[in-house]
Amino acid sequence: MPIVPKKVFFTKGVGKHKYELQSFEMALRDAGIEKFNLVSVSSILPPGCKVVSKEDGLKELHPGQILFVVMSRNSTNEPNRMVAAAVGSAIPADGTHYGYISEHHAFGSNADVAGDMAEDLAATMLATTLGISFDADQDWDERENQYKISGKIVKTLNVTKTAEGDKTGMFTTVVAAAVFVTESETSAAVPAETPKQ
Repeated sequence: MPIVPKKVFFTKGVGKHKYELQSFEMALRDAGIEKFNLVSVSSILPPGCKVVSKEDGLKELHPGQILFVVMSRNSTNEPNRMVAAAVGSAIPADGTHYGYISEHHAFGSNADVAGDMAEDLAATMLATTLGISFDADQDWDERENQYKISGKIVKTLNVTKTAEGDKTGMFTTVVAAAVFVTESETSAAVPAETPKQ
């Protein structure tokens, strides 16, 4: 049976530690997804996949569960260096068509710039699959209006986390993620038979 997520939520976090891996763990904790086994996937938002709040999404998950995520991650140990991680999404008006999720990470970008880039990437990918004509040289705000006026893209969004590198040189890691919620293993599994005595 194919695994097609029915829900998705977006989250972000930042972590600092003297070790890079531990700073990543701290960022996952800040994002609320540290207790899961995360599997990175590419950029397709399944048809009819509902965007839910982080709180509602987390209620359906269990520690140790394998989760499919589209994740952006960035790290630095340079004091005061700005790091950004962003995930953008574009949702088609036609619920039977798939949408897109994109990830973008950068150095030196503020949250608005990084978030707009992630949102732009997702919307442009969707626009090209839907046959929406646009001028690639226009800035994001102008193209966003074109996409929405077409009536084929109902919504775009982004979740972005930025941070300045720790002044003492510890690693600073930022993450942004779209987390897919699939049918839980417990509800999908056939109950095991009780062994006969």
